Amino acid sequence: MKFTINRAAFIGQLNNVLRAVSSKSTIPILTGLKLVVDNNEVVLTGSDADISIETTLSGADGQYQLTVEEPGAIVLPARFFSDIVKKLPDQQVTIAVTDGFQAQIMSGTAEFVINGQDANNYPHLPEIDTAASFEVAADLFADVIRQTQIAVSHQESRPILTGIHVSLADGILTAVATDSHRLSQRKVRLENVGERQVDVVIPGTSLTELSRMIGDVKDPVKIQVTDNQALFVFGNTRFYSRLLEGNYPDTSRLIPDTSETTVELDASAFLAAIERASLLSHQSRNNVVKLTVDPQAGLAKVSGNSADIGNVEENIATDRMEGSDLEISFNPDFMGDALKSFGQAKIILSFTTALRPFTLVPTEDSDQFVQLITPVRTY
Repeated sequence: MKFTINRAAFIGQLNNVLRAVSSKSTIPILTGLKLVVDNNEVVLTGSDADISIETTLSGADGQYQLTVEEPGAIVLPARFFSDIVKKLPDQQVTIAVTDGFQAQIMSGTAEFVINGQDANNYPHLPEIDTAASFEVAADLFADVIRQTQIAVSHQESRPILTGIHVSLADGILTAVATDSHRLSQRKVRLENVGERQVDVVIPGTSLTELSRMIGDVKDPVKIQVTDNQALFVFGNTRFYSRLLEGNYPDTSRLIPDTSETTVELDASAFLAAIERASLLSHQSRNNVVKLTVDPQAGLAKVSGNSADIGNVEENIATDRMEGSDLEISFNPDFMGDALKSFGQAKIILSFTTALRPFTLVPTEDSDQFVQLITPVRTY
């Protein structure tokens, strides 16, 4: 095996594939990066058994300046190989495997020889038929993941909640996550999906890595689901993720359809006030901020206190308030995460009672996106 490639372009693709490689894998060969060279292309593969990423570097793409002299395959220690390539002196790098499983890495005046492994021992990626795939705009899908991943549970006691429930029915893609203290749900209408139906739970960690890769992708992401794997295809990259087993809880019944008190305000301004209040709440044992709403007086304020430090109180600018008086306490970190997901939008907070979960929705397309937070009992 021997090929020469533009080092900067090669590093860009190495970084993507390395997202799937763990230095602590229980399968030793998975700490390596698989390189397969054939037909004027280089295929890079990384995997940690949960996520697998395969990307193809084609000689037809001028940015790679790829020259293949001899086909072949090898598995190299991923992190070490990547660190070497990043520090090489020249714009081009040549990688050659001659005798056995040793790779020679040459660039300018530098030359490394590192030990590799037989590529035939590397686990095969799942065979997934992409003919029945459906497509989502990459930037839109990245937003869906970003807006729902905040509510993914990190407690392994309920593994199913560590994933995002993704379903497709009647042309509507729905993503839901909950850790039992908060919930995030986003809906998107898709075109040209026909009668296609999907109902899977994808690990939150997998989708977080995917969202980081597709944020700047211009082409749509093709999605295909099988019994235990999801495949996402974009550009020259294939991203595989295992699926979580089990039934995701029915979250639709958790979202209230009535409210006693509503407040309309600017999400970013409210976020700034919450962050100021949390400076003190983070110093207290319970980390709680209180919101007081008095629609008749046109008054809304947040307050927080720490027995050791002091207290804070701030009036909140609102566009509209309706309904009954309310005092409600909540975790400011949960509220901050929810508010960040709305960006600069105007939002509506809807409350039933001080002890029931409340919702945040945008003023536009309010049926497409909802964040739900369970309040904190303070007495």
